Amino acid sequence: MTMTLLDIEFFLLILVRITGFVYTAPFFSLKNVPFRVKTGLSIFLAFIIVFTFANDPPQYSGVIGYAILIVKEAIVGIVLGFFTNIAYHILSFAGQFIDMEIGFSMVNQLDPISRMQTTITSNLYGYLVILMMMVTNLHHHFLKAIVDSFQIVPVGKAIINPAIYQLMLQFMVDYFVIGFRIVLPIFAAILLVNTVLGILAKIAPEMNMFVIGMQLKVFVGLFVLAFIIDLIPSVADFIFNEMITMMKAAIEFFKS
Repeated sequence: MTMTLLDIEFFLLILVRITGFVYTAPFFSLKNVPFRVKTGLSIFLAFIIVFTFANDPPQYSGVIGYAILIVKEAIVGIVLGFFTNIAYHILSFAGQFIDMEIGFSMVNQLDPISRMQTTITSNLYGYLVILMMMVTNLHHHFLKAIVDSFQIVPVGKAIINPAIYQLMLQFMVDYFVIGFRIVLPIFAAILLVNTVLGILAKIAPEMNMFVIGMQLKVFVGLFVLAFIIDLIPSVADFIFNEMITMMKAAIEFFKS
């Protein structure tokens, strides 16, 4: 089978969108995934798509016109992957808030996935959700979504909608709502502890509530954290649903 110049141009446009998605999407964009694996996966998916969808090369004029199409496809792939991936950072916000409540906020460690300093609980929630993503094959749904995006937004026909910032504003609302839902059990338990400590400080002023409070918060926080560990699947559902919602909304902004 021979490929014409138009076929190669069509293939490159598909490859650019796939590559932009793979390098920014959750699970695929992990720092410890080799670049060769990401590149090979992008080329493999592009070959499958180019022989699956009808070859309908977009119209353009000259090298500058084709370069504009390349940039548009790269923006589509990067935005789809980015808006899907930012939902994962809700776990970091929730974990840092929990550690601040129970007194672990000063204990930071390097997250080998994001290469950033994060707290202990952030790493715990992050690794558990990534593990559930692998077990439930959610990353397969991401691949299916980027493939289906070529039916909704054909190659070279994406429209860059300036109102896409509204999607980020909506995410900021969901960011705090979902984050506080995750933190709520710990927050309620520590609030109860602070109330008890405040009452004890009035009843027995000679007691050092600062020393007692630090130890009590750690004990209660770890106890509640161990008690609600069964709710991790519900936390993963919050994150997965937000990822899917953000990706669907991002695709709608590029429809012509």
